[in-house]
Amino acid sequence: MDFLLTLLLLLNNKLDTTHFFQEEKKIKNVSVSNKKKHFLSLMVVPVEDVHQKLMNRYERVLKTLADGNTTVEIENLKKEYRAKDNEDLLARLKPHPVSITLAQAAMESSWATSRFFKEANNVFGMWSSNSREKRIAAAEKRDGNTTIWLRRFDTIEDSIRAYYELISKAKPYAKFRKLRLESDNPYIITQGLDKYSELGQTYVNKINSVIRHNNFTKYDK
Repeated sequence: MDFLLTLLLLLNNKLDTTHFFQEEKKIKNVSVSNKKKHFLSLMVVPVEDVHQKLMNRYERVLKTLADGNTTVEIENLKKEYRAKDNEDLLARLKPHPVSITLAQAAMESSWATSRFFKEANNVFGMWSSNSREKRIAAAEKRDGNTTIWLRRFDTIEDSIRAYYELISKAKPYAKFRKLRLESDNPYIITQGLDKYSELGQTYVNKINSVIRHNNFTKYDK
């Protein structure tokens, strides 16, 4: 029965509503708990897999450069990422901690409940400006008449890889890349995410809160 209708019947009959509110609160709490468990069951393994593959590549390139050598792979990566020098390349290749990725995924997908997550495997709300790629239209339009498109991915893993690519290549995240090269502390690195959202520092604070409240650092290696 609908919550408000049930409550109205209780009040009209002058019944004790204390137990009713307690049970309703329990239901809501269980719902949130289950939602988070479902999110983690979907996200932890693919995030860790993508992160490990990126870390393997980063460590391979790091060792080669530290030995004073280079390879065809490294030269191609410099071109692909438009790296200015070896340090810039390493900053672009080093993946940030899993805890940050999970926190952003949780926020951007509303814990795997958003329409874009369910219909397009778009974990991070990534927009699309290319009509030739797979995408899905947002329900609301910008300024009332401009359609907003978001990318559609075949798998969650594809979405995670695209997210890391975006962070590694886009200009607004230069500060973020520098911080993740210098530190492995997620709370320091996230200070470079102020450009990810119009919320700026408030977004950074929310990300850190999600990491801390859900103990996401336990997934960092």
